[in-house]
Amino acid sequence: MSKLFLKRPARYDCPFYTMSGAVLPMKETDRYERSRKVRDHKPRQWKGVTGGGAWGQKALLVMSRFFHLRILYFVLALMLPFFVLFRPKGYLSAYGYFRKHFHYRPFRAFRKTWLNHFIFGQCLLDRFVVYAGAKDRFTLDNAERFEKCESESDGIFLVSAHVGNYELSGYLIRHKKPLHTVVFAEEARELMKYRDRMFRENNVSMLPVKEDWSLVVSIMDALSKGDIVSMLCDRTFGSNKSVECNFLEGRADFPVGAFKLAVQCGKPVIAIFVIKKSFSRYHVHLKPLSVDTEGLSSKEQTRQYVFAFVRELESIVRMYPEQWFNYYPFWK
Repeated sequence: MSKLFLKRPARYDCPFYTMSGAVLPMKETDRYERSRKVRDHKPRQWKGVTGGGAWGQKALLVMSRFFHLRILYFVLALMLPFFVLFRPKGYLSAYGYFRKHFHYRPFRAFRKTWLNHFIFGQCLLDRFVVYAGAKDRFTLDNAERFEKCESESDGIFLVSAHVGNYELSGYLIRHKKPLHTVVFAEEARELMKYRDRMFRENNVSMLPVKEDWSLVVSIMDALSKGDIVSMLCDRTFGSNKSVECNFLEGRADFPVGAFKLAVQCGKPVIAIFVIKKSFSRYHVHLKPLSVDTEGLSSKEQTRQYVFAFVRELESIVRMYPEQWFNYYPFWK
């Protein structure tokens, strides 16, 4: 038997199965089954859809209208164990993230994983509270810096990731220039209606991802007019148009689309992250991506922008590791 199976695989060294993190013995048949599943396993990809279904989301909207946010957080804390129990793959991915990439001991990784899920739930609840018409409950620090960048530039490409609650900034900041945000259009119709209404109040429009070239045309048209375009740039969704980067002591693919379009249009790229700091306060982190493009081909310029974004993303994630929300096998 291969040495690979002399001990339990690291992804199962988890307090979800053993609170001590101890290695459990496995029978020869179990080892064979594990090896077969690993060979046949296909990496899961996030589908771009908020969980809960249409009815669950409607119920959450109703609760957000009539209950205080602290009560919603309390209910969330009660529901969290059931969520983890019935969605163990997401839990295991988050636990492995803390164990492998931050080298936390089992109990600390276990605690951080639960905190990560709890903060993620809070960020989702915060959005629904805003949908319900209570956006005045939240404050956004450093928003004036974004407004300054907006006024100084003629066309900007904003790039972010699934860290913190970037979408909330679109509901809280009134933009002087039109902002076009790339979104996945597979959400429930009711949720998309609320998102569209909140965005339009702040001069924001949604650009749905499509199979054809219409999205690229819309983005280039918006940038040519001096508008702002924003996109999340940490998930490839199976696309082969990506760059492999060093990220948190591992190798991961990052998409090149946004950076390629920014290079082609000659527009500045700014990394933006909206981090939850307390019960009702968020903070905007902005960092223009500086790349020396002299003498470089457009392809190499694109790669350098990707590397610059990944460096900034890693810096933010190291400061706020509990606010990294990718619940699938992210690294190679």
